[in-house]
Amino acid sequence: MAVLVQKYGGTSVGSPERIQHVAERIVRTRRGGAELVVVVSAMGDATDELIGLARKVSGRSHPREMDMLLTAGERISMALVSMAVNDLGQEAVSFTGSQSGIVTDTSHTRAKILEVKADRIREELKRGRVVIVAGFQGVSKDREVTTLGRGGSDTTAVALAAALKATECEIYTDVDGVYTADPRVVPGARKITRLSYDEMLELASLGAKVLHNRSVEIARRFDVPVHVRSSFNWNEGSRVVRGDSMEQVVIRGIAHDADVAKIALVGVPDRPGIASEIFQAVGGQGVNVRMIVQASGSDGRNDVTFTVGS
Repeated sequence: MAVLVQKYGGTSVGSPERIQHVAERIVRTRRGGAELVVVVSAMGDATDELIGLARKVSGRSHPREMDMLLTAGERISMALVSMAVNDLGQEAVSFTGSQSGIVTDTSHTRAKILEVKADRIREELKRGRVVIVAGFQGVSKDREVTTLGRGGSDTTAVALAAALKATECEIYTDVDGVYTADPRVVPGARKITRLSYDEMLELASLGAKVLHNRSVEIARRFDVPVHVRSSFNWNEGSRVVRGDSMEQVVIRGIAHDADVAKIALVGVPDRPGIASEIFQAVGGQGVNVRMIVQASGSDGRNDVTFTVGS
């Protein structure tokens, strides 16, 4: 039997009513014949609220404890969705990231997935159960709880789809696909029904919020078809696949990101290795530099400008 992975974002599970709606969709899909694994995000703004609580309690950085705290949001969602599915007569079981076999490195708050040991999930699928997985989290080889950073539930879903050799990974959100621009900003934006991994990766890297770029990288590497859909209707969404058998247009889409800060260093000495020194220091603090522009100045000095997430 074919395996299908679905992922529901925070908006899709943002209230008890929406969780029940998602449960109905899950049961309908399962009764259609697919073995089903469902990845869920935290409800609504739960993650941001937990971060806010941590900041009120402590002004210091506690990466390990933040991971312990933030994984609570997805654990709440997974249990509630599993309850709702069971109430509709379909057996379901909820798993944390560690119970699902998602093994990561030791980088708290921004861990990378090393492997997925999905044997326990396969056993439950054979029993006819729907497996509900908490997204955004895993466990290191040191048996420490870790989180995957922003967009981690997308990454969880695609990684599981790759490990289970799923026919498709469906990403459910509050818009019914990938658009040529954000439809909430540009009313005339058009839905793109089919695009390549490379095109989606470029859009995601530049700020499109529909898919996280790490999930697209995994999908491309393991050739996992991704279907971006709305959880609020049954319309076809946007399919992200290998190849370029779509219309060849100069511009596929426009992305924007409001959470960017620009930093300008003025009068940097023009000597070999200075740029390396600057960005090694920045990278050493865990700051991800997105773009670098260097302008030639006078008197042996240059201006260096770069952007980071704000």
